[in-house]
Amino acid sequence: MIEKQIERVIFGSRWLLAPFYIGLVATLVVLLVKFLFKFVEMLFSIWSMEGTALVLPILGLVDLVLVSNLLILIIFSGYENFVSKIDEAKTHDDRPDWMGNVDYGSLKIKVIGSIVAISSIDLLKAFFAIEHYDKEDLMWLVIVHLTFVISGVLFAVMERLSHPAHPEPATATADKPHH
Repeated sequence: MIEKQIERVIFGSRWLLAPFYIGLVATLVVLLVKFLFKFVEMLFSIWSMEGTALVLPILGLVDLVLVSNLLILIIFSGYENFVSKIDEAKTHDDRPDWMGNVDYGSLKIKVIGSIVAISSIDLLKAFFAIEHYDKEDLMWLVIVHLTFVISGVLFAVMERLSHPAHPEPATATADKPHH
């Protein structure tokens, strides 16, 4: 009887994660507000911008979108993997195809992939404004980016080694004789 109570408490403890996911949803709202401010700021200054000066605020918006996508991925996948299934989404027409199919291992790969993409945008922004950076700052940005890339590749290799892909079964038409 004590064992059942302990197990019930341990199993129920997964709900302690729910406030973390609610906090990430609130963070998404903050990012939306930041996106809207940056967008409006860009709209008012777009007429005076030329060349790469125009690209930098656009890259800033792309950066916020990538971070927001990462948050959605973590919120949905994390909640479904560690807390509970999202019943509201089961029959919804707009349910993302990947939802419910992202396990913890593939979530790690997707997160590191998103981090590499975000780092790429930051590196690109630095290269567009290269006159504002000294060589040492640029070197560190490249080193950090390469560290993310190498980490991502290593995560993917480790995931592939620990969960090898299953071969596709032969189709029924391949077994039929040709006339």
